[in-house]
Amino acid sequence: MDRYTPTDQEMESINNTFVYHPPKEDQQARYIGLRDRARDLALNVLKSCPPSRERSLALTHLETSNMWANASIARNE
Repeated sequence: MDRYTPTDQEMESINNTFVYHPPKEDQQARYIGLRDRARDLALNVLKSCPPSRERSLALTHLETSNMWANASIARNE
C-alpha cells in the first residue's frame, strides 16, 4: 500500500521529467549552441587550470550545467 498520494502537480512534473522530448523547431540549434559554448569553456578550463580535484569539479559542473540547460529547453517548450 502506498503511504503518500502525489498531488496532480507532482504527477505532471514526474510525467514531464521522465519522458523522451524529441527536438522541435529551433531546439536542436540551441542545444548545439549551448554545447559549443560549454566545450569552449571546458577547453579554457583545461588550458588555464592545473590538474586538480578542483579542475575536475569545474568540468563536472560545467557538464551538469549544460545538461540542465538542455533539459530546460526540452521540458519547457
